[in-house]
Amino acid sequence: MSNTAIILAAGNGTRMNIKKSKMLLEINGKSVIQRTCETFLGIDEIDEIIVVCRESEIDLFNTLLTNEKITFVIGGATRQQSVQNAVDTIECDDGSYIIIHDGARCLVTAEVIKSTLELAQETGAAATGVFVKDTIKVVDKNNKIVSTPDRSSLVAIQTPQIFKASLYKAASQKALENRMDFTDDCRIAEYAGYSVSVFPGDYSNIKITTPDDIPLAESILINRGEK
Repeated sequence: MSNTAIILAAGNGTRMNIKKSKMLLEINGKSVIQRTCETFLGIDEIDEIIVVCRESEIDLFNTLLTNEKITFVIGGATRQQSVQNAVDTIECDDGSYIIIHDGARCLVTAEVIKSTLELAQETGAAATGVFVKDTIKVVDKNNKIVSTPDRSSLVAIQTPQIFKASLYKAASQKALENRMDFTDDCRIAEYAGYSVSVFPGDYSNIKITTPDDIPLAESILINRGEK
């Protein structure tokens, strides 16, 4: 039995308007990827961490992240392929779980990770998410409103997304066989017919995506008591 965290850090900084990986941006003096990995390293239930990054940055990441629990895998052309590259390196038994997390969600708390893992161990698959605060509209190609979903049933899914290893491998194999490529790991499980439970998480578990997210993240850390 083992729990493996897959940290996705192979994306580019297009929306951040930078050439280097946004994982290397500093928030309160510490890089995004260091913050993310430190949180996972502090959780006893996690046995190993696989960081998925670009080949050109693997040496730099290796310098920043020196813990013996951490290994590195080169990312693929899509998110699903990047996750698969990591999954293919894992030796797991029937009691193993795979914890998939966006490296850019560096403010995730240990409490959210552990609670989502506990739920996954009960149900086979779980993800953290938050109920949407705004009214959501469905629009057509001309940006005209066509329907209004019931807000009480809408959840913005975050990461971690956690799966029993055998479940995820079966689901990803089905997607591969049918040449499907999804941007969300829960969708892979859903496509294969599995149910995914949701743990009501934390609105502060933001993803560092645009320049505006940096001061927001710093503000959240200050509110948590970090100087």
